Amino acid sequence: MNEEIAPESNIPLRLQELPQPPKKLFLKGILPDFEEYKFLTVVGSRKHTSYGRDACEKIIEGLKGYKIVIVSGLALGIDTIAHKSALKNRLITIAVPGSGFSEKVLYPRSNIMLAREIVESGGGILSEFEPELQAAIWTFPQRNRIMAGLSDAVLIIEAEEKSGTLITARMALDYNKTILAVPGNIFSSASFGTNRLIKEGAYAITEARDVLLALGINPHNEEVKENKYDDCTPDELGILEILIEPMARDEIVSKLDKDIGDINATLSLLEIKGYVKEELGLIQKV
Repeated sequence: MNEEIAPESNIPLRLQELPQPPKKLFLKGILPDFEEYKFLTVVGSRKHTSYGRDACEKIIEGLKGYKIVIVSGLALGIDTIAHKSALKNRLITIAVPGSGFSEKVLYPRSNIMLAREIVESGGGILSEFEPELQAAIWTFPQRNRIMAGLSDAVLIIEAEEKSGTLITARMALDYNKTILAVPGNIFSSASFGTNRLIKEGAYAITEARDVLLALGINPHNEEVKENKYDDCTPDELGILEILIEPMARDEIVSKLDKDIGDINATLSLLEIKGYVKEELGLIQKV
């Protein structure tokens, strides 16, 4: 993988406009065109709850097929979930680590393979730190401003009352970025920060459609959205086409002139891909 240094003249305009703009950037991989894509920074607690994980995965899944780049910090917790969800749904993702991006120092060490996958999948690792600079207490808040500055909007999944996640949110607010937050349990400390942001004016996000609208994307505009099912086989598409409403397996079999074993195998593949689910004996699209 090539390591490229972006001269000051090539630093994205939105980063040049920060109060403390980076003097240089180190890029491994690709940074997509800001005119072509919307950049959504997704951050949250390292000590996330199952609710936070599920919310992050579900929202990002709903963005599949749109020209949206998922930006996060490669940290443990919600950052990792955001990157992995983006990759799973074939969205470009950009990681902004709290260290240099050389594998000798990349932090956290457990995400080295994830970093490789991000680059190999058409995304990038972006940092203003020298490639072999080790993570330190000061590097994380400094990189947070890069994540906030890159974004069109910042989505907060979970945040405690005092957390680094809220630092990113405050920076984004200072940079006139759109702030989005997932509401949570009023008794959960993991949601104190997000619930407070909503009270202070952040957009409450409960589904992917909310994010699309906040980014100025029409969810019904098929020119913007690519084919969601372009990785499906003809047999899989045949089942999806008839699933206008939830159906029992035997009803699906009766509508398709195919072997029941083949249909069950195809349904299993669709479930693995996340396109259908079975509840109370009925198959439905997700």
